[in-house]
Amino acid sequence: MADKQLKVTLVKSLHGQLKSIAASARGLGLRRIHQSVSVADTRENRGMIGAAVHLLRVEKGA
Repeated sequence: MADKQLKVTLVKSLHGQLKSIAASARGLGLRRIHQSVSVADTRENRGMIGAAVHLLRVEKGA
């Protein structure tokens, strides 16, 4: 499963979010709105995506 990738894009601002939610998005490597990163499809990354799912767009591949 770790060989698969997810493309994650920040579509809403981190401003005003709980610190733990903002930390999850930053842990994925997202800093600016509309920035995209490719991350491994692991349980750890899925957990961080789940915490900030309302701010993100997630796509398969990349």
